[in-house]
Amino acid sequence: MIIDIHTHNAQTQAQTIDTVGIHPWHALEADLSAVECAVADVDAVGEIGLDFVCDVPREVQMTVFRAQLALAERHKKAVVLHCVRAFEEVCKVLADYHLRAVIFHGFIGSVEQAQRAVKQGYYLSFGERTFHSPKTIEAMRSTPLSSLFVETDESTTPIEEIYEKVAVLRGISTTELATTTEENFKRIF
Repeated sequence: MIIDIHTHNAQTQAQTIDTVGIHPWHALEADLSAVECAVADVDAVGEIGLDFVCDVPREVQMTVFRAQLALAERHKKAVVLHCVRAFEEVCKVLADYHLRAVIFHGFIGSVEQAQRAVKQGYYLSFGERTFHSPKTIEAMRSTPLSSLFVETDESTTPIEEIYEKVAVLRGISTTELATTTEENFKRIF
């Protein structure tokens, strides 16, 4: 089974997850009551997090992020994170919660950041943008398969092609990669 841990393509044939959450770009219009009403019926709370490049004030993002982490903790849901230039702050906040699972979606970061996240028990998901960043390719290569997911996010590249690229860069077969991500998926969901 092919898992696409985060996609905006409703027509995909891959296994995906259902999420609810307030993206940091929309934190000013946050309706936490809507998230609270829907959280029981989804697999994960997401895409949530911090984005220190967007125009939404950091304090507003932080308040909305913490509120959603508390919901995820209370409902024993995994979280799918959006993290842009906020890795340290996200890790500090996460330390205050006991979450079912944490998945950094579209991980773009260094080997050191990847290792730190994995050490905390978090998962990293890699997609099309990975292939444009040598440091992220190295981070992906250093991530244990037991902590790795693959995604399309907003890319039009089929998930199967992304799996093939990741497998080649990892020096493993696409079948082994698919089997491992399926095991990771079953462990969480």
